[in-house]
Formats: sequence, structure tokens, C-alpha cells
Amino acid sequence: MALGAVGEEILNKLVQAFPDAELALEDQSHLHAGHAGARPEGETHFKLQAVVPAFAGKSRIERHRMINSVLKDELRGRVHALAIVARAPGE
Repeated sequence: MALGAVGEEILNKLVQAFPDAELALEDQSHLHAGHAGARPEGETHFKLQAVVPAFAGKSRIERHRMINSVLKDELRGRVHALAIVARAPGE
């Protein structure tokens, strides 16, 4: 499934912040229909898989904070949930 405008904006911000990252973003909003924060038009619940060299030596919490910092505007607004799998290369 192709990403909409919100998903594309998320990816663009992450690519700018982590240009050497391997990123995969999936809109999982359809799995949350009828749940809190869900909207009929979608783009409210995402799953991110990120392999980022800058994550080496960082804890899981530090990695999540780095991502959340980049996406703070989206997470305060339209995006209700972001599931994150954050790894350093080789993990």
C-alpha cells in the first residue's frame, strides 16, 4: 500500500535527519479502525522499522527519543501511534 501525504512527510523528515538510514514505514491505520485516535481517512497509526548507524551504542529508549524528536510535530498532531523497531546496523 502506498503512503499518503502524512506518511511521505514522516519519511522525508527521517531521511533528512538520518540520511544513511534504512527505513520502512507502514500505515497500519486500517488495523485500528474504530479504536482511539483512528480516523476514517487513515494515516493515524504507523509502524516504522529503522536501521540507523547513529543508533550504535544507544539504548532502545535513546533511539526512540531520537526518532520522536524528529517527528514531534506529527506525533502532537495527526499521528496517534507510531510503533518503532530501531536497530543499529548488524543487530
